[in-house]
Amino acid sequence: MSECLVCSGFYIRGRARGELLLFLHADTRLPPGALPAVEQPLPRRHWGRFDITISGRHPLLKLVAALINLRSRLTGIATGDQAIFVRRSSFEAIGGFPEQPLMEDIELSKRLKRLGPPACLRLKAHTSGRRWESRGLFRTIWLMWRLRFAYWRGADPASLARAYR
Repeated sequence: MSECLVCSGFYIRGRARGELLLFLHADTRLPPGALPAVEQPLPRRHWGRFDITISGRHPLLKLVAALINLRSRLTGIATGDQAIFVRRSSFEAIGGFPEQPLMEDIELSKRLKRLGPPACLRLKAHTSGRRWESRGLFRTIWLMWRLRFAYWRGADPASLARAYR
């Protein structure tokens, strides 16, 4: 099995020694069997991500997760909630992890898409629904779509990070 460095939203330069890198948010957990599953598509693909499930009590969190998975399959964009995995050589080819305070996972996906589409694994990473439940489900969705749209239009990630907080 390949050696893997799991990071929470940032790349630690020079610390990873393996050929497989995996990035996920601090409140996201990998499913059982994740590492063998990740190794299967990498000979054919440069990178990939997992589907997600969102833990929490709100009845619409399952729908939110299903829509996130669908959006990601259609756009080829993944987030840290989806545990992005990438070959080291591909990661280095795109210049590594973007150094920005927000949308770094979106930018990483955009760069990786230039190398090819992601492997979209049906195994589900588990992420916390705390943000959606504490800030309000629809309010959080609206905020994230506004921020992504602003980023797509060229907004500065630092100003987006302030708006996010």
